[in-house]
Amino acid sequence: MIFSMTGFAAVQRETSGGTLALELRSVNHRYLELHLRLDDTMRVFEPQLREGIAAKLGRGKVECRANLLTSTGKSVPAELSAASLEQLAQLSTTVQKYFPQSQPLTVADILRWPGVLATDDISSEALAADFAAALEQALDELAASRAREGEKLAAVILDRVAQMEALVAKTRPLLPALLRAYQEKLEARIREVLETADDARIHQELALYAQKIDVDEELERLTAHLKEVRRVVGGGGAIGKRLDFLMQELNREANTLGSKSVSSETSQASMELKVLIEQIREQVQNIE
Repeated sequence: MIFSMTGFAAVQRETSGGTLALELRSVNHRYLELHLRLDDTMRVFEPQLREGIAAKLGRGKVECRANLLTSTGKSVPAELSAASLEQLAQLSTTVQKYFPQSQPLTVADILRWPGVLATDDISSEALAADFAAALEQALDELAASRAREGEKLAAVILDRVAQMEALVAKTRPLLPALLRAYQEKLEARIREVLETADDARIHQELALYAQKIDVDEELERLTAHLKEVRRVVGGGGAIGKRLDFLMQELNREANTLGSKSVSSETSQASMELKVLIEQIREQVQNIE
């Protein structure tokens, strides 16, 4: 199984304090990048949220929204905990005494301090358990969503691989005849220009040039790379970067095939191969 970096999950869970709503949305990205939008009640769960997402996902830009709604649809009001504020003030005073050059706490720093924001009538232990369950469910749904998208991407990639394999199989049998025809045409031109050249010299030059325009090795490498793409896709897992590297190798061989081309058939094959490779590369950008 391979995973797309595109996915979506939304979970709502009823709690004693209201409805806990958690939404995860991911798109492709070179690394794992998190954007969290949490209301005051949910902010305390940020470390747990980051840890949970990082444990499940390897790459992707993930946007997370989490809030706690009352039955009226409004966010549950958060209040300041006097005990936590008093404790924080004492700690700050002590730190300032020993480190007078240190910067005082900002309002944002204070609000982020664990326990400073308290919500009436909500058990922190119960809310933590509800959040953990909602997060697990959301991550499972997101993984399933990414897996479904990954399955579609795999089908597209393997379809393009099959088309490229067909192109290579179609082109390979044509090469001997194409090379002979080109050699005969080239020999005639050489004789016109070099009327005094002997047959041995002409044949030697033609043989050397034939080696330069021979694309059998490129076709062999194309075949090998396509087999590797099939193997990698079949193996599943985090294969995005490996597939991207294989696309570079395939494109290099297709370019060489085009540069060595001595006929419209091989030029056309090179162009079609590059189009298919680019189509796969576009899909690979979405694979984890």
